[in-house]
Amino acid sequence: MGLYKYVRETWKKPKTNMPELWRERLLKWRQEPSTIRIERPTRIDRARSLGYKAKQGFIIVRQKVPRGGHFRGSYLGGRRSKHQRKVMILGKSYQQIAEQRANDKYPNCEVLNSYWVAKDGKYYWFEVILVDKANPAILSDKDINWITQKQHKGRVYRGLTSTARKSRGLRRKGKGAEKIRPSLRAKKRQGTN
Repeated sequence: MGLYKYVRETWKKPKTNMPELWRERLLKWRQEPSTIRIERPTRIDRARSLGYKAKQGFIIVRQKVPRGGHFRGSYLGGRRSKHQRKVMILGKSYQQIAEQRANDKYPNCEVLNSYWVAKDGKYYWFEVILVDKANPAILSDKDINWITQKQHKGRVYRGLTSTARKSRGLRRKGKGAEKIRPSLRAKKRQGTN
């Protein structure tokens, strides 16, 4: 087995495979701000499989997302009693929220992908791979320079990342996926979501 295979096996059950390190990390991460740029990925195997390269132009951000319901702001105008709901019913996964918040902090970058790193009773942590579109190293790399084209601008906000497509049910094609396309809203939420 290669190194990355061992790392992948360890991360299948991180709490039992590395209990001391797990505790130390969570204690430290809880004190950190919600969005923090880090030097290198915590899960190198997962980052590499999602397109990360250890070169200029790639940025790794650890994003903390609170668990539980997500609230809208308070209403400014009047509402009748049936329209007083303040809890937003999520159609997005925590991972998608993490990607969008990371991109809010780094607006000159595009989100390539993201992966789970930890969770506890209050938070989820995801690491988001961001790509600097203007970096010469990215522009000259034929594997990643597709992300610099104009049709990929703001892809995280338009639901074009891998996790957003998954939560919209777009991993399926053909028979059985009739009520997913063109969108769940167009089919009155009769799809899988």
